[in-house]
Amino acid sequence: MRLKSLLTSTAVVAAGALILSGCAAGEGSALQDDSASASGEWSTDTLNIDFATYNPLSLIIKDQGWLEEELDGVEVTWLQSAGSNKANEALRAGAVDVGSTAGSAALLARSNGSPIQVIDIYSQPEWSAIVVAADSEIAEVDDLRGKTIAATKGTDPYFFLLQTLEEAGIGLDEVTIQNLQHADGGAALTSGAVDAWAGLDPIMATTELQSGAKLIYRNIDFNTYGFLNATEDFIENHADVAQVVVNAYEKAREWAAENPDEAAEILAEYSGVEIAIADKVLNERTNLDVGEPGQQQRDVLEVVGPIFVDSGDVRSQDLIDDALDSLFNDSFYAAADPDSIGE
Repeated sequence: MRLKSLLTSTAVVAAGALILSGCAAGEGSALQDDSASASGEWSTDTLNIDFATYNPLSLIIKDQGWLEEELDGVEVTWLQSAGSNKANEALRAGAVDVGSTAGSAALLARSNGSPIQVIDIYSQPEWSAIVVAADSEIAEVDDLRGKTIAATKGTDPYFFLLQTLEEAGIGLDEVTIQNLQHADGGAALTSGAVDAWAGLDPIMATTELQSGAKLIYRNIDFNTYGFLNATEDFIENHADVAQVVVNAYEKAREWAAENPDEAAEILAEYSGVEIAIADKVLNERTNLDVGEPGQQQRDVLEVVGPIFVDSGDVRSQDLIDDALDSLFNDSFYAAADPDSIGE
């Protein structure tokens, strides 16, 4: 195992827009002629891709160096995403070609005009819950009325919170949502600066095991899948490299199943957490055995979409519907060849 140092996230160049739903071979499809890659000449000499502690497959791929080995002549640059909102910012700006977000965040971005598509699903996680401090008197969701809750807007924990409040009949005007990045939200909870936190693993598991934080509400159905997204420019013009990325993700899925202990060690190293925390996140709260991007994830997002409109995060349901119709691109998964990686 080659554990590598973390890189901080950056942002900012420009990306264009182009709708690719139902793209044909040779037009952003993974089925286009791959003779260039077969001869060792790729359609681009750079690949900017993110890694994130909430995406364990990205950590495995980075650690094993598969993309660097496979993409001879391509400079692979890894940028860390601190949350789905940061990954969306980088994708929209063109700072990364491929970025990992929660499904809800991908829908939000697409609905608001970000030219991205989902090319693979990296996990079905239970990575968010409503968390309170060890000594908190808050015991259930109804107790959140009048309280201050930390959440990172534009990410799955934020949308988990919105769904939780809606289910309980609590209006947004009955709580104060403090927009903090995930790590800052966890710190605010343990310091007493907020009453509750819409948490994200592995930070959430860390607060549980190290400070005794309590999960007062869990619901895996409110957690959307982990989406691997690519810009439409990248899909259209560099489908050969996008296919290698998906191949590597499918290889990492197999590798994690065959090497669970080492996978937990990689997550622990990159996250800076104890192995027990990494093991809890991977083995108790993460399902990596997921299939192609498409209807199963759309069914989940169709529940979340109207909440975006009600909360003002998206202007209209029409934008949600249009995004759902153009978000998923399953051609790369259909053509995936994990055995081609590491040969």
